[in-house]
Parts: sequence; C-alpha cells; structure tokens
Amino acid sequence: MLRRVFKAFQYRDFRLLWVGACLSSIGTWMQEIAQNWLVFELTKSPFLLGLDDFLGNIPILLFSLFGGVIADRVDRRYLLIGSQLVQMTSAFTLSALIVTDHLQIWHILVSSFVVGTAQAFGGPAYSALVPSLVDKEDLPNAIALNSIQFNLARVIGPVLGGLALKYVGSAWCFGLNGLSFVAVIISLSQLNINFKPPRTGESVMESMAQGFRFIRTQGAMGTLIIIAFCMTAFAIPMITFLPVMVKNVFQREAMTYTFFMVASGLGSITGALTVAALGNITNKGRVALTMLVALGAGIVAFSQSTYLPLSCVLLFCCGAVLMCAFAMISSLVQLITPNDMRGRVMSVYNVAFRGGMPIGSVVTGYLVPIFTAPNVLTVNGILLCILGSYFLFVKRRVAAL
Repeated sequence: MLRRVFKAFQYRDFRLLWVGACLSSIGTWMQEIAQNWLVFELTKSPFLLGLDDFLGNIPILLFSLFGGVIADRVDRRYLLIGSQLVQMTSAFTLSALIVTDHLQIWHILVSSFVVGTAQAFGGPAYSALVPSLVDKEDLPNAIALNSIQFNLARVIGPVLGGLALKYVGSAWCFGLNGLSFVAVIISLSQLNINFKPPRTGESVMESMAQGFRFIRTQGAMGTLIIIAFCMTAFAIPMITFLPVMVKNVFQREAMTYTFFMVASGLGSITGALTVAALGNITNKGRVALTMLVALGAGIVAFSQSTYLPLSCVLLFCCGAVLMCAFAMISSLVQLITPNDMRGRVMSVYNVAFRGGMPIGSVVTGYLVPIFTAPNVLTVNGILLCILGSYFLFVKRRVAAL
C-alpha cells in the first residue's frame, strides 16, 4: 500500500523537487503569517491588509500567460531558479529592513507585487516541469503527492511561523523563508532535465495564440478550465469566510477557527493520499465530477450545521473531496497536453484556477452582509452540485475521459 501511495518517489528527480518545494512552501507560509500580522500591526488598516493580498495575487492573473510562453521556450529549471532567487532576495530584504528598523508599509506592498510577479513566471514552469520527471502512467500519483506537500506546508508553516513570531520576532520568519529557497534552488540544480525547447521564430503573442488554439481544438480542455474556475470560485469562499461562520453562527473565538482550518487541512492531505493510492485509474473525468457534486453537497451541509463536531467532520470531508477533484482535473489537463505546449496550457489553467479565488471571494463578500454567510455558502454549494451534475449527465465530454 505504501509503495503504491508514494510510487512517484521512486523517481530521483521527483523526490528532489518534492523535498525542496515542501521546505520552500513551509517557509512561504511562515512569512505569510508574519507578513499579515506585520501589515495590520503597522497600519491598523483592514484595507491595506487586503491590498497587500491583492498585490501578491494580481501579477499571477496579469503575467501567467506570458510566463507560460516563456516556460515553453527556455529550460524550465532555469526559469524556476530565477523565480526562487527573486523571492529569496525579497524575503532577505524585508528581514534586513525589520532588523534595522527601517521597514515601512510600502516596502511590504512592493515586495508582495515583486514576489507575485516571480510566481507568475515560476508557476507555469513548475507545473510543466513535474510531468517530465515521472512516467506518464505515474503522473496522477505525482500530482497527488505534490498536493500533499503543499497541504503539509499549509499545516506546518503557520504553526512554525506563529511560534517564531511570538518568541524570536517577525524578522526571523522572513529570514527563514529566505533560507528555505536555498533548498529548492539546490534541488533544481541537481535535476536531470531532458526537455529541450524547440527553436521558434514566433512572437510571444503568436505563441500565446497558439496555446489558445490548442485549447479550443481539444474539446474537453476548455470544459476542464471552466470547471477549475468555477470550483475555486464557489468552493474557496467556504474557507475564506470561516471567521464569519465562527463569529456569527457558532459565537466562538479564534481557537474554533483554528480547529476548522486544521480539519480542512487534514482533509486535504487525506484526499491527496487517496488519489495517490488510486494511481492511474480509468474514468478520471467521472470521478472528478462526482467529487465535485459531493463537494457541493458538503458545503451545503456545513453552511447549515450549527453543531461544532459535525461541522469539523464536514470540513474534513470537504477538504478531502476538493483535493480529489483538483488532483483528477489537473491530471487530465496534464495528460491531454503535449510537452511542448504544457507551459502555455498550464498558464491558462493556473489563471482560471487562481482567478476563481479572488472573484468568488469578492462576490461572496458582497452578498454575505445582505443574505448572511450560511445562505450564500448554501447557494455556492448548490451551484457546484448543478455544475458537476450538468457535465456528468448532460455534456459528458469530460465524464468520458
């Protein structure tokens, strides 16, 4: 069983990348905790806290398509190393500014935009690199294990960041994050990459248009991208507005919010382990859409629950089925896409996947004060059920994959 669950670890290059990425993700979550606290401590402004998050995410929507074109034109390893160096420099700079007592809010805001820009170019390269490290039959397992490292970091990083923030100060959180990038840079430098980008005389815009044409000609690909956008737009607000549920529905404090986050994170890890254990199963499309319907039902049940233990169980289940659906959909996108187009296609997929988060949260945030959080989240869950059922029983192109 363990050999099947961790099958992709038999590939040396994948092991190296996984360990480096996990350590880097832990450092990133440590800085996330410290940076949010620091912004609010410096300004006492919820607006600037939101602006910092916006500046960190908007470059991914603006520049990921260009990053995808570049990822198909250069050695993806070097593009990733450049992205890590930019993020490492930013973390060390903020740490030095804190230590010397020169930090101002604009330093943090500029840093967030710079880091987001680096991620916009590194993200497509990373997504395109993973499939080249394992055999095609083991790609679903590799994607699931990659999800595990992210969710492990999501659990471990905030804990370590909170302890570091409390006992040694925020400068250490930024500094340790800077050091964490060394691990992934070393891992990348040790990889044996066999991808040789083809020579092309096309302009960046022509290459980008070629990527869109490929997506249009692959009938199921466009549907998968739409599903990815809707999945995050309707599902992620449940996590974003957990503090509202804790305060307004359960009348509890921060510890309950922590329990909810841990339950969701453990569910995500369980879901990723399940997908890893299943391996390269058939009917991935049908499984993904079934999980999408189950996710919608879970969100509806959670939004209407007022019993704390049941709500924790429902969050655990939602985290598990969300990760199953995400891993299956990502696997289908990767398997359909040829290697020379992977950077461009994954950049479009990442824009859709990441774009759904802020849009869904903004719309939900507008509606919650009018209709209450439980009612809005219930509608989100119902829409997910309808979406999954439509592609499962009516437009069956994805269900047939």
